[in-house]
Amino acid sequence: MSQYDNTNRGVLFRNHKKEQPNQPDHTGNINIDGKEYWLSAWVKESSNGNKFFSLSVKPKDSKPNDRAEPADSGDIPF
Repeated sequence: MSQYDNTNRGVLFRNHKKEQPNQPDHTGNINIDGKEYWLSAWVKESSNGNKFFSLSVKPKDSKPNDRAEPADSGDIPF
């Protein structure tokens, strides 16, 4: 039996754990060119009343609040 190829495919599920209005309405993941990403979606409404999805994509291997560490100068007096 061959394994299913998920390349360039994704999935969204309704977020039943949503507690705050800024949390996504749907969450899931997507694979783009073999790289995995987290996918978040919010249901929004345009000024003319049409509903649409607003999306956010983040790499699965990135850390939250990823910041560069300050360089060690080596001349700290203590």
